[in-house]
Amino acid sequence: MKKTANYLLLTVALLFSTVIMAQSTLSGTVLEKGINMPLPGANVVEKGTTNGVVTDFDGNFKLSTKSSSGEIVISYVGYTSKTVSFSGDAFLGKITLEPSQVGLETVQIIASVAVDRKTPVAVSTVKAADIALKLSTQEFPEILKSTPGIYATKQGGGYGDARVNIRGFSSENVAVMINGVPVNDMENGAVYWSNWAGLGDVTSTMQVQRGLGASKVAVPSIGGTINIVTKTTDAEEGGSFFTGIGNNGYLKYGMTYSTGLSDKGFAATVSASKISGDGYVDGTQFEGYNYFINLTKEINEAHTISFSAFGAQQEHGQRFNRSTISELRQTEQGPLKANKDWGYKDGEIYNSAYNFYHKPQMSLNHLWTIDDNSVLSTALYASFGQGGGRREEGGKIGSDDYRIGGVDQPIDFDTIVEENIANGVAGSSDIISSSRNSHKWYGLLTTYKNDISDKLVLSGGFDGRYYVGSHWYQVDDLLGGQFYLDNEDDTKAFGQALQVGDRYNKDYDGYVVRTGFFGQAEYQVDEKLNLFMAADVSNTNYWKKEFMSNDASFPADRKSDNANFVGFGIKGGGNYNLDDINNVFVNIGYFSKAPFLTNVFLQEDELTYNQDAINEKVFSAELGYGYRSEKLSANVNLYYTRWIDKAESIEDPATNAGERFYNNIQGIEAIHKGIEIDFKYRPNDDLTVTGMASIGDWKWGNNVEYDRFNQNGDFVASGVIFSEGLKVGNSAQTTFALGTAYDFAPKSKAYIDYNYAGNMFADFDVNGRSRSDLPDVWEAPSFGLFDVGVSHTFDIGDFEAVLNTKINNLFNTEYISDAQDNGQFESNAAVYYGTGRTYSVSLKVNF
Repeated sequence: MKKTANYLLLTVALLFSTVIMAQSTLSGTVLEKGINMPLPGANVVEKGTTNGVVTDFDGNFKLSTKSSSGEIVISYVGYTSKTVSFSGDAFLGKITLEPSQVGLETVQIIASVAVDRKTPVAVSTVKAADIALKLSTQEFPEILKSTPGIYATKQGGGYGDARVNIRGFSSENVAVMINGVPVNDMENGAVYWSNWAGLGDVTSTMQVQRGLGASKVAVPSIGGTINIVTKTTDAEEGGSFFTGIGNNGYLKYGMTYSTGLSDKGFAATVSASKISGDGYVDGTQFEGYNYFINLTKEINEAHTISFSAFGAQQEHGQRFNRSTISELRQTEQGPLKANKDWGYKDGEIYNSAYNFYHKPQMSLNHLWTIDDNSVLSTALYASFGQGGGRREEGGKIGSDDYRIGGVDQPIDFDTIVEENIANGVAGSSDIISSSRNSHKWYGLLTTYKNDISDKLVLSGGFDGRYYVGSHWYQVDDLLGGQFYLDNEDDTKAFGQALQVGDRYNKDYDGYVVRTGFFGQAEYQVDEKLNLFMAADVSNTNYWKKEFMSNDASFPADRKSDNANFVGFGIKGGGNYNLDDINNVFVNIGYFSKAPFLTNVFLQEDELTYNQDAINEKVFSAELGYGYRSEKLSANVNLYYTRWIDKAESIEDPATNAGERFYNNIQGIEAIHKGIEIDFKYRPNDDLTVTGMASIGDWKWGNNVEYDRFNQNGDFVASGVIFSEGLKVGNSAQTTFALGTAYDFAPKSKAYIDYNYAGNMFADFDVNGRSRSDLPDVWEAPSFGLFDVGVSHTFDIGDFEAVLNTKINNLFNTEYISDAQDNGQFESNAAVYYGTGRTYSVSLKVNF
């Protein structure tokens, strides 16, 4: 018996040793092909088994296999899987995965995607999977609210009316790029997110580069750059149907389909969806149609062309007018939903504040792989937009005397219609009109990239843009009357019996031509040190054509003289990897950029431009530290930005006599400095904890003198703006976020996020600071919000389906998201309240 037991023990030992000997230890790094960006969270699985691991934050993995030889399969969402053979212990080196989208490399070159532990900028990246998981019924910029330095809000709460600030800088000073193409308004720098409401359906990656960033365009931004890279064309055939419902009648449905890459190198992807709802805020009903198409052709190994077009035709009610806190708390609807800017007409909802716009963007991209070391990527793009926003003329609409019931109730348009009808040949006292805008925008952006050696990479290119924007007021609804008489005696419409469709008040075109060249050098000194240097020079040319003024002194072609501004910029820095875990970087830059057209031509109906307008200058410096280990990733960034010679052109409200005055304020300075911390901790494959803290100190830096002009352009008086030391408003200077995501089942995930915003000072009219004894601007109360969600993937027959549920603002917290300072006190600050509790449920079926 004892002998038998010994044989049994020997057999077990031999079997065990055989198993041990059969195992191998594999390691390597998974990167994205082309830009060598690490792919954290990529799956590495021993083929034919469930044995696998996921890559860490630097794309590294270590896997103990069950066999001494075989194959491993590396996969990542949005990339083509790769199978690698192994035999025995091995370091597999760098394994690159190609994006599963044909033509994406062209976009990435133009979009200047930053690389972790290499590009010396503060950067945060949001992948498509996170957008699908967390966007829900939020506005597209709100997906960034847990990013350091970001403050995002819905403003009035209308569909697409969101705004986003980076490090205290508003959207005019934040470059928004879609596939490397700039979309900021060429005249005033603004970004209207309602024009891009469908981006959430087709975004592949969204990267925020805070500070000067690394974007290859001739005119850099001050606060940062939001790089949105959309899908191109999936290499494999397939698609999806999706639908979602939410609070207040929210409904969305649509589909996406890709043909896959054919044997002849052609592929196509199309996406379309419809979205509608009543809106969380009263009177903010909306409807939108979103579309996207991409056609890609691989001509040969050297040439690939790609055409894309996307847009969002939408219309939505708005909450335009703010109210004081006490006014909102006295309303029947409560401060979260109350809205002064809508009512009823003929039994239907009718808005006095309403937005409608359609701004498709088209681009033709060409990638020329010249040789193994050099490529030329070119984007020829065009955008044609048309739409506007309603406004009212007269004193009845919105007044307390013309509401159905109390002063906080909807507008009684029917009574106004009846009175206009009774006016007969006297015409309408009140009408609905619209401020109309249309534009034509053409651009060429080309980038040449050459790997001179293993260490030196040079790139450079050309950025050219031509833009014309048309702006006019148009009569939309006479509200029962026979005509409308415009009371402005300096316009061609004065005394005319205006009908629906007629123009009045203003009618002009603004022209912008911008050309620039940029160059960039990256030098990899050794495995640890990477240096970066970039420079640009640009020329911006403005002029106007005016069609409404009855000024007989205007030239026959009603064209202004040209205003010309030459700008330049230089930035540089370096990243040093102390070891495999720690790295530090520094960047510094200075640039001079043209003022916006709205600060060059102070008055809409004048052709004389502001001779005092000068370039705005910016100095920026940043120091960063990064930590990357198998389980923890963390970043710390210190920044300092000095904004010099900022310009403001402010129009005073019209006097009782109808006179208008304009204030030309030049030479304002602002200093933005702060610290940002963010981390991601993954104790195991199922649990992820994220967090960030952003503490800013943003102040206006000086007092400035200004000149005041009347509507004829004549000098009236000078004054002083006392702004030195005042807090920069309109954005929370302190933000925190903490989130956790847990895979509680193989195909199920739950998450909870907390976001805090504090030190949010009210926006204020610089022109109103004409006294030195005024206190600082009003500070809105801080607030914190919880969002929760669950995602579950399951099979419906042969199809994979994903079910997402989400609740935003779980505890229905009341908070002020936007505030306008009207006297430094809570009692008269005009505010918007943020959205209360909302929910959504969506289903996506892949085929």
